[in-house]
Amino acid sequence: MREYSVPASFTIGEHDNVVSSVYSHERTDPRYVILQRLVDGAWADVTCAEVAAQIRSAALGLIAEGVQAGDRVAILSATRYEWVILDYAILSVGAVTVPIYETSSAEQVRWVLEDSGAALVFTETEAHAQMVSELAHELPSLRKQLRIESAGPTALDELAQGGAGVAPAELDRRLAALRSSDPATLIYTSGTTGRPKGVQLTHANLLSETRGATTCFPTLLRQNERLLVFLPMAHVLARALSMTAFANKVTLGYTSDIKNLVPMLQVFKPTIVVSVPRVFEKVYNTAELNARDSGKGRIFELAASTAIAYSEALGTSSPNLLLKAAHAVFDRLVYGKLRAALGGDCHAAISGGAPLGKRLGHFYRGVGLSIYEGYGLTETSAAITVNRIGELKVGTVGKLVPGNSMAIAPDGELLVKGGVVFDGYWRNEKATDEAIIDGWFHTGDLASVDADDFLSITGRKKELIVTAGGKNVAPAVLEDALRAHPLISQAMAVGDNQPFIGVLIAIDPESFEVWKSHHGKPAGASVSDLREDPDLVAEIEMAIKDANQHVSHAESIRKFRILPCDFTVQTGELTPTLKVKRNVVAEKFAGEIEAIYAK
Repeated sequence: MREYSVPASFTIGEHDNVVSSVYSHERTDPRYVILQRLVDGAWADVTCAEVAAQIRSAALGLIAEGVQAGDRVAILSATRYEWVILDYAILSVGAVTVPIYETSSAEQVRWVLEDSGAALVFTETEAHAQMVSELAHELPSLRKQLRIESAGPTALDELAQGGAGVAPAELDRRLAALRSSDPATLIYTSGTTGRPKGVQLTHANLLSETRGATTCFPTLLRQNERLLVFLPMAHVLARALSMTAFANKVTLGYTSDIKNLVPMLQVFKPTIVVSVPRVFEKVYNTAELNARDSGKGRIFELAASTAIAYSEALGTSSPNLLLKAAHAVFDRLVYGKLRAALGGDCHAAISGGAPLGKRLGHFYRGVGLSIYEGYGLTETSAAITVNRIGELKVGTVGKLVPGNSMAIAPDGELLVKGGVVFDGYWRNEKATDEAIIDGWFHTGDLASVDADDFLSITGRKKELIVTAGGKNVAPAVLEDALRAHPLISQAMAVGDNQPFIGVLIAIDPESFEVWKSHHGKPAGASVSDLREDPDLVAEIEMAIKDANQHVSHAESIRKFRILPCDFTVQTGELTPTLKVKRNVVAEKFAGEIEAIYAK
């Protein structure tokens, strides 16, 4: 088993912690605008001094509430300005932040609050507050909940009022007592299968991530750059990148208003975007549909193929004169408009959480927006490998973040260890012993490393489909190719112990409306009404034919079923980071799977 290692180019001291940047910025550059906050629909500047004052006020309030070092404090909220203030306040008093996705069900919220033993919880909405109130009798450790949004005093108001009587020296004492080895956060894996497990990350884990990321993106994560965070802060990727940006004085904004994201980007004008692949897919598919709708579908098709060819040429030698000329034409006609949709100043993006796909990576680099794809898990504090400035290989998830090691097991599983890797699951020794063997964390992902030490993820070990003929099929290749089609929102390959591979297809609701108008279908017709429509079936057959080009004949899709509805977080088929919960889909659509294999 060959081991790959990259030494750390930084050190982490005994007293280092992720919250120290809040107070160092306050001392060294108090008037610098470190955050922008949405107030009545407009972005308002918030300086380092103002941020530190709010965090200090909230931290003193937590002390007044009796929060001790090591206590778990939960945040049940969408991404917003207050999330960050509360997180740093919790960390400042030596407590442990427990994020909960705002879309979580009552049972999920109950499990996280109960298993973590949270002493306090911040809830965002009335619905969240009501949910927690109804669960309170089952949560003996929970002493209080505070509302982030409220018609009366907000959580920050209450904390400020309560903390006014606490001596500031008590907070100084708490900060001085912090150690890099102390726990900082307890994140429950969203779980595509089974009950979520608590991943405890220390200050040292998060510092290894933030400092490692800084070395990989020196020109992206630096003072005067701008980052709009719209992924859930409950997810480790958004949280780690937010902390890295804050430490490096990148100006940050926070929103969960995805529906109005495009106009928000126009105003905020980020220089860098962090997202999951599904968002990049949607941007591409929407642009393609809009082009078709306006009669410019052929122009977009040529522009896309030119962008991909241009990027591919950048990766080998350099584009020839003819390709450069075509690229310059499409830059005026198409690419410039795509960049303008992101605010006009965005020149790079970071992608994680799921595979991006080579085609999309080349397309975006070709239009002038390089996407630096990385790989990581909650257990690795976000990225443990990334493509980086000066070392970008489209289609891979990059090289090791400094301070870490990886190896490929004989069965192809990726094993990792290092500064970013956690040391065990919260109160779950059995799961820890199964996951960490001889110091190596077994990721469950299948991978390969090329001659240049770039890592590629080829599938998920548990997701491998073994057909009746004994063929092992990694579904990700087929599913990624299918989602490239504008009409397809999600796809899930099936075929365990079956004679061939089948697939369930979920139609994108927005694209479906455009498709109906172009094909003369009734405006009020639903996907369920048209799932056997010859035109729709033919469209999906073409997408499957294209996807099958990526695999061998034995791995190709033979039959499919168009589902009557899309997968969503709310209906339970997707995790909050838009990964398919395969067990949920298989159970919910068991009849559709049976129909694929009916004689």
